[in-house]
Amino acid sequence: MIRVLVADDQAAVRGGFAVLIDAQDHMHVAGEATNGREAVDLARRVLPHVVLMDIRMPVLDGLEATRLICADAHLANTRVLVLTTFDLDEYVYGALRAGASGFLLKDARPRELLQAVEIVAAGDALLAPSITRRLIAEFASRRDPAQPLAALAELTQREREIMRLVAEGLSNAEIGGRLVISPLTAKTHVSNVLHKLGCRDRAALVALAYETGLITPGHRA
Repeated sequence: MIRVLVADDQAAVRGGFAVLIDAQDHMHVAGEATNGREAVDLARRVLPHVVLMDIRMPVLDGLEATRLICADAHLANTRVLVLTTFDLDEYVYGALRAGASGFLLKDARPRELLQAVEIVAAGDALLAPSITRRLIAEFASRRDPAQPLAALAELTQREREIMRLVAEGLSNAEIGGRLVISPLTAKTHVSNVLHKLGCRDRAALVALAYETGLITPGHRA
């Protein structure tokens, strides 16, 4: 059973998501929050698998709430799925760096929302269909690339290649096809990279790949 926390200051939106989620046999709404502060407090109490997080909320915005949730050791198994009104929301990249595992437009179809919850709950990143690599690259290009982390030096050449492909948005199966290795081997490589770099999930790897200059805006594999 996937426990979901819905955080949105608009009652109609929040209620609509809650009804949709509770109608699923394998999902359950663990709580509803009207602002970021409530979202953080509730998350610490109910330990949801996924938090549907609106960005623009009173008291504490979704960006800071996402950062607090993702930095909390007791919420290591909680993933944040950010809901945006516009696919070019200026806060999307900041949410990614704060630890969000995925992004979805509020006007997404019910099936897309449910699939997004499942994907994020499984530990994968959701950077599509509306929020694409091009969008991430656009925001990354507005900042000076950070100095490569010392941890990157510990990656093998194959692991750096794996990280680049993750940043391209490829799944384990697609990475396996590109490198002529099994999906399981690709998954093992991705897990090793996540561990070495201290990243929560693939979304964090994408942001780090851009910020360290491992991949650059406009890059094509």
